[in-house]
Amino acid sequence: RRWLRQHECVEKLNMHAILSASTGQEQLLTELLVTYAKVPVLIGELISVEIWKHKIFPVLCRLEDFKPRSTFPIYVVLHHEASIINLLETVFFYKEICESAEDSILDLIDYCHRKLTLLAGRSANGQTVTPAVLVPPQELQKQAETMEFEISLKALSVLRFITDQVESLPLSALTRMLNTHNLPCLLVELVEHCPWSCREAGKLKKFENGVWHVVPPEDEVKMTKLDGQVWLALLNLLLSPECQRKYHFDGFNKSQLLKLRAFLTDVLVDQLPNLVEMQRFLSHLAVTEPASPKKDLVLEQVPVIWDHILKKNVGKWEAIAKHQVKRVFSPTEEELKLQACRWAQTYSLDMMEALAPDKPRCRVCGVEAAKRCSRCRNEWYCTR
Repeated sequence: RRWLRQHECVEKLNMHAILSASTGQEQLLTELLVTYAKVPVLIGELISVEIWKHKIFPVLCRLEDFKPRSTFPIYVVLHHEASIINLLETVFFYKEICESAEDSILDLIDYCHRKLTLLAGRSANGQTVTPAVLVPPQELQKQAETMEFEISLKALSVLRFITDQVESLPLSALTRMLNTHNLPCLLVELVEHCPWSCREAGKLKKFENGVWHVVPPEDEVKMTKLDGQVWLALLNLLLSPECQRKYHFDGFNKSQLLKLRAFLTDVLVDQLPNLVEMQRFLSHLAVTEPASPKKDLVLEQVPVIWDHILKKNVGKWEAIAKHQVKRVFSPTEEELKLQACRWAQTYSLDMMEALAPDKPRCRVCGVEAAKRCSRCRNEWYCTR
């Protein structure tokens, strides 16, 4: 049950990061994560859960004799990845967090690439058909699929924050983004197909803040946060002198990048003026042949977390799944009740308030408040 306690800690850290960011006081959390070298630990945990979803979870869903009393313990593991990537999205805005990842930044870049590839490969409408009635394994698979989409969008934000620091990234990280994974072309795919928007019954729908919503006609050309993340990442990767020196502007890459010109409308540039520089760069690229990157002899670092876990457990996935069914995912009724109580405490309003950096204030006079409205449970007062 040690893993469950660790997950609770990650959840509390995630909630604290969100609360701190909302008040602009996340500096203390970022300092602690850097001081105690916890960013590589979080990245390692993130990739471990990703591998569990690919290797163990499908086996669990296929086991005919696995009929758990509750699917909640499995959902907790699926949710663990979402909690970690959300925490990383909140803190990776800071340069020191990115630098403290050290060699594991390569593993995180690979993770983001895998998620963006999933995004680019989604169906045109961005949503899938769901059966009318779902049995537990199908229900879990549907939840995992929905969660995967949201996790991929978080990974896009994390990648954009990494590209903000191209000047201070290790040389291997830059090579991996530009040449190993060719992220500029992958980002062009996302601009083209925009998996977070779709048309349904003649109406434009966009995915924002965790839900699909219909966009009013007057807002259809409005740039969303996700659109902005893609364009900012492209600006970072294409306009940096170091990136331009290392990137292979061959015929294919050049033709892909020039597709962006069709999307750089006056309306879009008005919303993100930095894109004027992108327009100039693409106009110059269209009429010139950039010099080939120098072929220096480079000893390149490679990510190790993903490969290490796969090699360590090769051929053992089914045995691990059966062991987890017996020891982890078949809790007794008492164990379920105990875990439910722990989760209720984790997500209680009192716990969230304890994590909040500021004490609640009275709605009327603004002084520190100790009494909360018993009806709405949102407003605070210093007296009755």
